[in-house]
Amino acid sequence: MTDGTATDDSARTDADNFDGRQLNGEPSTRHDARTTGAPGAATVKTESRTAPGKLWGVGLGPGDPELVTVKAARVIAEADVIAFHSARHGRSISKGIAAPYMRPGQLEEHLVYPVTTETTDHPGGYQGAIDEFYEQAAQRLAGHLAAGRSVALLAAGDPLFYSSYMHMHRRLADRFEAEIIPGITSVSAASAALGTPLVEGEQVLTILPGTMPVDELTRRLRDTEAAAIMKLGRTYPGVRQALSDSGRLADAYYVERASSTRQRVLRAADVADADVPYFSITLVPGPTPTTPLPRTESAVRQAESTNQPPLIAEDTNPRAAEYDQPGQVVVVGLGPGAPEWTTTEVHEALADATDLVGYTTYLNRVPSRPGQRRHASDNRVESERAAMALDLARRGARVAVVSSGDPGVFAMAAAVLEEAADPQWRDVPVRVLPGLTAASAVASRVGAPLGHDYAMISLSDRLKPWEVVAQRLSAVAAADMAIAVYNPASSQRTWQVGAMRDLLLEHRKPDTPVVLGRDVGGPTESVRVVPLGELDPAEVDMRTLLIIGASTTTAMDTDQGVRVYTSRRYARTGDAASPGA
Repeated sequence: MTDGTATDDSARTDADNFDGRQLNGEPSTRHDARTTGAPGAATVKTESRTAPGKLWGVGLGPGDPELVTVKAARVIAEADVIAFHSARHGRSISKGIAAPYMRPGQLEEHLVYPVTTETTDHPGGYQGAIDEFYEQAAQRLAGHLAAGRSVALLAAGDPLFYSSYMHMHRRLADRFEAEIIPGITSVSAASAALGTPLVEGEQVLTILPGTMPVDELTRRLRDTEAAAIMKLGRTYPGVRQALSDSGRLADAYYVERASSTRQRVLRAADVADADVPYFSITLVPGPTPTTPLPRTESAVRQAESTNQPPLIAEDTNPRAAEYDQPGQVVVVGLGPGAPEWTTTEVHEALADATDLVGYTTYLNRVPSRPGQRRHASDNRVESERAAMALDLARRGARVAVVSSGDPGVFAMAAAVLEEAADPQWRDVPVRVLPGLTAASAVASRVGAPLGHDYAMISLSDRLKPWEVVAQRLSAVAAADMAIAVYNPASSQRTWQVGAMRDLLLEHRKPDTPVVLGRDVGGPTESVRVVPLGELDPAEVDMRTLLIIGASTTTAMDTDQGVRVYTSRRYARTGDAASPGA
């Protein structure tokens, strides 16, 4: 049982009973696959197979999950293994796009680039480090394919258009069946955002990487009717120079994160060099625009100073104009399960919101309201979800970020505030509304096991190493405090409960009461009290919250069942160690 979205997202999986299969093929025989260690490290043990698996290069489109094709969505849902890339920060844009179509229990291969733009001490330099990474990544995917598992390798945009997928295709397609699912490219999305044709008639469109030398880029811009310049970011000063030298700067437009909720459109001449992310593109349309373009920020400022209607929009997201100013983000807690545990204050914030953002399971607990937009996502993309909420608010939306339990307890409040610390969100107000936390709900079912000092600890090692978890458990146990344990286990993470029990038994007696509260407030609620020495990890899952008693915790049988309380009285110094009277 968990207050929020701090669920398990490590590369560690347990697939002993996984029913492997390959798309468009015969089911394969049983297999055993385990991935261990930090994200990106994997070892695979395989048994005999009837046929190798199939590699899918899945084009996801430019960013909006609704632009994923029907076929891509089906393959993502059915694939045995979902593979995706990210930089060393671990956040994968591709996985964020695909998350609505993934199913629980899928194996994941997180392919983490060793370098992106930074330097490296690899003996082969940058290219040597990247080539070695691609070889190792191909070996990992080959292990799954050889074992009969289908692999969906995610690619933003189109898999064969400036994509990392092609490096895996070159290394695997000669040994395994491979199929490409094309996706909408960023060029198409940027053109749609601009709202004007790129080419018409016999005009030529040239697609250019911004990494080209300025002189070469200038020459090619002079020789073409229309152009799309990709791979921006740190290359933008050179791109702007080439646009100026070729006489195309006045007709060029800049589109950032096309189709996403963070989309921006500006005139290329007005873009600050420091503000250009990699996922942006510059367009030089061939035909002269015959309709008003979406307004750019510069046109808005000019219109405000001249009292003239602007020609180009600050934001190409049509929803932006529908929001009342000012925007804000309110992070709310629904409580752990029962509808009556949601506070009146939270109900009012939900009713006032123009947009709801949250993990799909939690959003489903909020009644739908006409005109209110719901932005559901996977439970493992907290940073991306926070950025989406802040961006919507910056554009004028009243956003409610939805958590279960209390949003400040292992939930979305910390994720939103951490993202809000970025200077780009400094003008976005953020409020946090409390909710009934799962620990309080479980405690109330048996009495008052948290009646004295206690600690809250998450057993998940997704965001912190197990060594830190174990150190904190030992410290709290030695301090003789009761412990509320969140996120104790998941389908992919089961061993920590047994390890916790053994560690606590070094400080607590075997008959110490342990409360197991599962789905408290929900339709399948169950609450049991067992001795610490008899705690069975098999009875604990992600919907369970544990309360471990202290030396002053007592369990007693009553006509209403077992009641548990932790005394607030301790013996005076020099008296017996038992609680004082």
